[in-house]
Amino acid sequence: MAELQKDWVTIPSELIGSIPRSVELVEAQRTWRDGELTTDQLALLQEKDLQNVLFELQRTGSVQLTDGELTKPSFFNYPIYALVQYKFSFDERNLPTIIDIHGHQRSVPKLIDAPFRYSTFAVEYLRTAQKYTKHPLKQAVIAPSALSILYMTESIDQYSREEFLDDLINEAEKDVRQCLEAGADKVQLDFAKTELTLKMKQNANLLKEFIEINNRLLNRFSREEQKKIGVHVCSDNKADNVQSPGIDYSEVLEQVFQLHLNNFYLRLSSDQDPDKILSLISKLIQPHHRVFIGVTDPTNGHVETAEEIRDLILKAAKYIPIDQLGTTDDCGFAPYNDSESISREKCYDKIRARIQGTKLAEEILNQPL
Repeated sequence: MAELQKDWVTIPSELIGSIPRSVELVEAQRTWRDGELTTDQLALLQEKDLQNVLFELQRTGSVQLTDGELTKPSFFNYPIYALVQYKFSFDERNLPTIIDIHGHQRSVPKLIDAPFRYSTFAVEYLRTAQKYTKHPLKQAVIAPSALSILYMTESIDQYSREEFLDDLINEAEKDVRQCLEAGADKVQLDFAKTELTLKMKQNANLLKEFIEINNRLLNRFSREEQKKIGVHVCSDNKADNVQSPGIDYSEVLEQVFQLHLNNFYLRLSSDQDPDKILSLISKLIQPHHRVFIGVTDPTNGHVETAEEIRDLILKAAKYIPIDQLGTTDDCGFAPYNDSESISREKCYDKIRARIQGTKLAEEILNQPL
């Protein structure tokens, strides 16, 4: 009797989201802030840049694309950007800060006028990108846990923290659901800076609270809908890290795997002890999970080779079943609209290497034993 041929298992490879803006667009944004360019003129330049990014991402071999977050002010503040000067304050003492992957620090404003509402929903960015491609599109959204730090103390009369959280979850649900209904291939919650906030607040229970906030959102979606929702976790756990000393990435992961969703996008390539992280993942992963491991480091100017990426995937496959494995980048390449820490061309080279390295590993892992 002939042996039954094993079904080929594909290892999906996905972007996190952001791509650096072109030099021309960064300059246009500065000109717009100086009042020398209208909002409509800026929007035209943004869409022109978006078309170019979608075209170039297709050329890297990417099946699923993103809009590069080119028209977002940042991954964090897009829902409130238009309301910041009216409903938020930067004048408070001890404002929390967020530190991005390149070490840039941003202050988080405080809500001073209730009720809390989004001014912009991510579906706007998705619909704009859909005009220029038929490829599947992932849409990144900010996790409600991140926005929960906008109102940590009850400083507005007759507006409790719990009322704020109710409003926040309602708005976050709209943010995710509208993207799903508009045809997003995946919706990715950006949970990237949770551990930094944990350190800043010196509150050991805050991470657990963040998980509970996000699950309040995720519980509003069916199991089928949760299959199209993921979470991105990116923390700096390098040995020379001075941004977040004492923060244990393993502790973060143990909590993150309590989220009620299917897809996890996790930093790995820049970790000093990938075997430790992979061993932990092997204990936390559930049958309905897929783990996308980061195989390129956006903070490192070195462009990984396809062979280096292949080898990291083969290492990961010793811990994660191949049919639950995927690849991604450790983080987005440009989380803020003025990020210029890495060139766009180098980003494309890294993405291309990720696609090629994933295919090399896939071929090896599908060979008969």
